[in-house]
Formats: sequence, C-alpha cells, structure tokens
Amino acid sequence: MFDARILMGEIIGTALLILFGDGVVANVLLGKSKGQNSGWIVITTGWAMAVFVGVYATASISGAHLNPAITLGLATAGNIPWSTVPVYIIGQFIGAFIGALLVFLGYFPHWAETESAGLKLAVFSTAPAIRNTVWNLFMEILGTFALMFGVFMIKGAFMGEGTGPTITPLQLGALGAIPVAFLVWAIGLSLGGPTGYAINPARDLGPRIMHAILPIPGKGGSDWGYSWIPVVGPCIGGVLAAIVWMALGRP
Repeated sequence: MFDARILMGEIIGTALLILFGDGVVANVLLGKSKGQNSGWIVITTGWAMAVFVGVYATASISGAHLNPAITLGLATAGNIPWSTVPVYIIGQFIGAFIGALLVFLGYFPHWAETESAGLKLAVFSTAPAIRNTVWNLFMEILGTFALMFGVFMIKGAFMGEGTGPTITPLQLGALGAIPVAFLVWAIGLSLGGPTGYAINPARDLGPRIMHAILPIPGKGGSDWGYSWIPVVGPCIGGVLAAIVWMALGRP
C-alpha cells in the first residue's frame, strides 16, 4: 500500500539521522576537522542526538521508524500492516543515500586530508573491532533486540483489554523522542564497541553504497564481505524482540 506521507516522512527523517550521525563520525575521524580525535563519547552522543532529531522531525508524518529493523519489528507485532513495509524501507534507503551525500559534500575538503581509507569508510558504515562472523552477527542481533524491545517498553505496542489487543500507533514525537535517544546512547556506550552498533540496515548499507559510488579520494574498498552482517543481524534482532514482546503479553 503506497502512502506518500510515509515515504516522505521516512526520507526526511532518515536523511536527518544520517546527516547528523555520519556527520559526527566525520567530525571525529577526518583530517583537519575541528572535532578530530574527540573520541567515542562524542560519536555515541552525536548518534543519540541524530536519532532524536530524526524522530522529533517526522514522528507526526510517518511514525519515524527510520530503520528497517524497527519497521519489521512493528509489522511482526501487528502495529503496522505488512503492505506498508516496502514503502517504509524504500523511504529509509532513499533518506540514507541523501544523508550520506550531504555528509560527503559538507566535509568535501577533508577527504583529501585523511590518509586512512579505513577512517573514510568508517564515516559511512560500521566495521568490527575483531572480525568474527558469529560474534559480530550476535552483537548486531543483541543491540537491535535491545533497541526494539526498548521502544516497545517506552511507548507500549498494545493497549486495552479484551480478547484481542487494541493496536495503537507508535508515536515518538516531541518529548517522547528523548527516551529513545537515551536508549540509542546507552546501546552505543555499552554494546557499541565490538561492531560499531549499526542496529539499522539502512543506516549501514545505504551510506556504504554511497561510499562505493562517490568520488572519495583514496577511499579503498567498501568491505562488502562484512556488509551483510549489519543488515541481517538487525532484522533478526528486531523480529525477535517483537516475538518476545508478544509472548510476554500486553502490558
């Protein structure tokens, strides 16, 4: 089912998410940036604020999923129709492309000032600290499970009494976006070290594709061998969280 509001909301929200999220990584990692070497706490805080901005801006338009794993989790729990899932995900990837392009343009002089191809890729996508397929996948599943289950707990997926649940839309606008931002911040600080906590297929794969396309000097490869883990892991984690949430019954 095509819904232009869903498409536009997810494009705008995800573009903002990537603009500020990848933007803070660029600020910390790229050569001669004023934020260079400011560290992990800056990156995790910047990503938390990126989530807040993206959600705050578009929650009233599309529900501000901004993440295919969230969309799949909500569909699994019955909060949104499965027919709307493709529209959400298409919007999320378009937004990710736009956000990554804007970061590339915003830091244009700094790519040539950065020697490491790995740092340039890290602006766009995640990579493991220790490359181990099983444990890298597990960590992305765990991190996204924590995100999806936390979102259910914060807002409540089901409300009402009776033989069946009364489904209410997930609304993360205004001050409701703050606990979600804190949740993402906590995930980054506590669980982000092993893989860089993609926890979002569009956040990782969309900018990774842009890294492969854009004329970044000395960029090297886009690490396609790892690229499936930040896609498959979050999808599994989001669906598992929905299954556990439903198994526990409505609050």
